[in-house]
Amino acid sequence: MSHPHPELATPPPLAPGGLRVVALGGLGEIGRNMTVFEHAGRLLVVDCGVLFPEDGQPGVDLILPDFSALEGRLHQIDALVLTHGHEDHIGGVPYLLRRRADIPLIGSPLTLALVRSKLTEHRITPVEVEVEAGAKRAFGLWELEFLAVNHSIPDALAVAIKSAAGLVLHTGDFKMDQLPLDGRLTDLAGFARLGAAGVDLLMADSTNAEVPGIVTSERAIGPVLSEVFAAAAQRIIVSCFASHVHRVQQVMDAAAQHGRKVALVGRSMVKNMGIARDLGYLKIPAVHGGLLVDLGEAEEMPPDQIVLISTGSQGEPMSALSRMAGRDHPIRIAEGDTVILASSLIPGNESAVFRIINDLTRLGARVVHRENALVHVSGHAPAGELLYVQNLVRPRNFIPVHGEWRHLKAHADLAALTGVPQRNIVIAEDGVVVDLIDGQISVAGQVPCGYIYVDGLSVGEVTEASLKDRLILGEEGFISVVVVVDSTSGKLVAGPEIHARGSGIDDAGLAEVRQLIEEALAGAAKEGISEVHQLRQLVRRAVGRWVSDNYRRRPMIIPVVVEA
Repeated sequence: MSHPHPELATPPPLAPGGLRVVALGGLGEIGRNMTVFEHAGRLLVVDCGVLFPEDGQPGVDLILPDFSALEGRLHQIDALVLTHGHEDHIGGVPYLLRRRADIPLIGSPLTLALVRSKLTEHRITPVEVEVEAGAKRAFGLWELEFLAVNHSIPDALAVAIKSAAGLVLHTGDFKMDQLPLDGRLTDLAGFARLGAAGVDLLMADSTNAEVPGIVTSERAIGPVLSEVFAAAAQRIIVSCFASHVHRVQQVMDAAAQHGRKVALVGRSMVKNMGIARDLGYLKIPAVHGGLLVDLGEAEEMPPDQIVLISTGSQGEPMSALSRMAGRDHPIRIAEGDTVILASSLIPGNESAVFRIINDLTRLGARVVHRENALVHVSGHAPAGELLYVQNLVRPRNFIPVHGEWRHLKAHADLAALTGVPQRNIVIAEDGVVVDLIDGQISVAGQVPCGYIYVDGLSVGEVTEASLKDRLILGEEGFISVVVVVDSTSGKLVAGPEIHARGSGIDDAGLAEVRQLIEEALAGAAKEGISEVHQLRQLVRRAVGRWVSDNYRRRPMIIPVVVEA
């Protein structure tokens, strides 16, 4: 859940000529990035992503930004700018457009194509405005300039936002790979030009602010993959993000070099790579008979002639790789197979990923991952590159974005080292309102900003209390007690009928607690207690006390009192 700040009140109306900035997700966490800018009664939104659930959020599919701060103001949104096509930046778009379908979506060709695919599933036809790096467009009172940035997905953009309140540079996710696979460099000249003109507020990616140095080039991975392929005697399975076009390109190139066919595994992988290929971002190497085969063909081919590119690098329970590790997939991991995890670990997923590595190793596979080979480099700028950007832009004010609290703090410290005054640096969290007035930023208050859970088709219906109940059910089980009482006297007529699931209590124990329930109900009847709610509470206390005393457990107790 987000972190409330009881010391902060609801913000006052924005001062005339000022700019208000509030993140509805993405600060203090890795995911659900969404920032709202306000000026002169108009709004501009940058990104609308999702966060993926952790172990303590059972049954949850996705976590959305909290849109409640936009209630009654959706008509004021001039545009939604999408910096790139990763889920943590575009996954929430369908849920926002359900509320207002005609919000203009601004993004690069690949980003819009990936969003369009999502919106088709939600039966939403978006209003799209395609932009390229270097483009300048006006939307209402906002003047936007888009700059190329290098990231772990093609077509990523930074956005410069100019209004009467000042100039803001939002980097989006970026790094400064000097030898990118697609030749698309981060536009440092553009950053410097904006810096020379005067950037009033810089908002920059903080994910790797604790990592020293500069990023390793993506090109360094190609030779390592080739070595791993050369040493593999059986099947090769590569797991990576379904949006990592560059990594898939490298794997396909290595497969062609070593005479192997490629099959894509996982719905999102097949869909995204199809989009990337159609738009020309993914180039399938030309080999005799074609490089790509479907999964059915791959199952029948000799193991030393196939490479599978799969989803599941984060240990997602229903992903292809997780199912392979659990022997619940048509592809059966065998002795001598090679599995390559070509991705970074997203914080919170460590246990799930290590469990998969252990399961695959137990099945006889050789598992190659970032800790034992250079099979992945991050898409985010480390400290050396962040310092470079600070010195290039020389912002008057700074808000670190995209990261957990430790990342934001580390990035704020870097900004201070380059000369940004401490009073001009704000480490904000979700819901914290920051105003830029007369060239100076300050915290103005906070707006409600909790987690919005998606569970199946329900959005926002699962609450923190619901998750607490699910955790109790999963860890302690439940005991249900059904009794029938006389509607007038409250005396026991039938039962109690007791059922326990997952509580670790045997039938003999349940026979003992039955007598306690009968005694408690008899005592209530003598005192004239016949109200159903009171009787339910009485049964719950009797069973709960007995379970605690005898088993030191706290299962969920569900009393059902029926009047007759």
